Amino acid sequence: MTVRDYYEVLGVARDAGDSDLKSAYRKLALQFHPDRNPGDHSAEERFKEAAQAYGVLSDPDKRARYDRFGHAGVAGASQSAGFEAADFSDILGDFFGFGGGRRSSGGPARGVDLRFDLEIEFEASYAGAETTIQIPREENCDSCKGTGAASGSGSETCPQCAGRGQLRYQQGFLVVARTCGQCGGTGHVVRNPCAACRGTGRTTRDRRVTVRIPAGIADGQRLRMHGEGEHGAAGGPAGDLYVVIHVKPHPIFHREDDDLYVEVPVPFPTMALGGSFKIDSPAGHLDVHVSAGSSNGTLVEFRSKGMPSVTGRGRGSIYVRLIVDVPKKLSKEQKKSIADLGQTMPTGTIEGRPVNAEEKPFFEKVKDLFG
Repeated sequence: MTVRDYYEVLGVARDAGDSDLKSAYRKLALQFHPDRNPGDHSAEERFKEAAQAYGVLSDPDKRARYDRFGHAGVAGASQSAGFEAADFSDILGDFFGFGGGRRSSGGPARGVDLRFDLEIEFEASYAGAETTIQIPREENCDSCKGTGAASGSGSETCPQCAGRGQLRYQQGFLVVARTCGQCGGTGHVVRNPCAACRGTGRTTRDRRVTVRIPAGIADGQRLRMHGEGEHGAAGGPAGDLYVVIHVKPHPIFHREDDDLYVEVPVPFPTMALGGSFKIDSPAGHLDVHVSAGSSNGTLVEFRSKGMPSVTGRGRGSIYVRLIVDVPKKLSKEQKKSIADLGQTMPTGTIEGRPVNAEEKPFFEKVKDLFG
């Protein structure tokens, strides 16, 4: 049978570095592994071929001989049964059980991290708050202290895997490790299980957790609560709880970074002549002063009245955007007053009639008209 060039098998150049070789082999191994292609003889052969190629090219000495003499230079080496799972664990990690032999069976394992989605009012994100949530989580059984064995008894070494937690199978020239089905990978079996947890060593409880929400937190940000996740196995540390914050939108204000914006309709006379009004905001009552001659879209800034920085350093601003409030319905008298005002404006037309500019300043004329 013709043996393909190893560089061609992996799809890399002849000067490929170690990282390129690893990446190419990992991609092929995951694609053609027998566990992903049960009963596919062609995929199994491709998997073996990729492993042989990587086994030679990843070894500097073998690669040098291969580059000089071809397959004859590594005859026997690439066909040996020496390519065990441990040789590929740094590439395939925990996929398909590779590298499992390097892990201690039944040893301490960190608990699972948990997520909780918490919806809060806009005001809580502005000022900060404290609330209590209730989460279900797996904890160690109090009766057996997480061992799974009844009081006064213990566990025994698993007879099927001899305490390794894994069973190793020869697959071609590879040795593949799989989790032991009898002990579930712990390496131990319980003959007299705990009645409270039925030998699992675990129980599910609802736990109440106090969450402190910092002022300035934004929608989508999360809080990490160390050690509030599920309990670890065999004495391992607990996981963490991640609280994801969802802020209800404010009915009037909208947030951009740490600044707050609001649009306020202002009557035309106030925009033209100046004036003031009050608005309610998350920071309390604000006195908005409108300068005479303000144009549509003018922003009035209130420094340090916006959202506090979640880091605790500084605050944003509140911006009030002035929008000219144009009335949709006018009485005849109002229409006439506006038309008369138009006569004093720069040259243009109002209702199809030409108007002429005069020398008197516009805003003085407005004051005359509105008293």
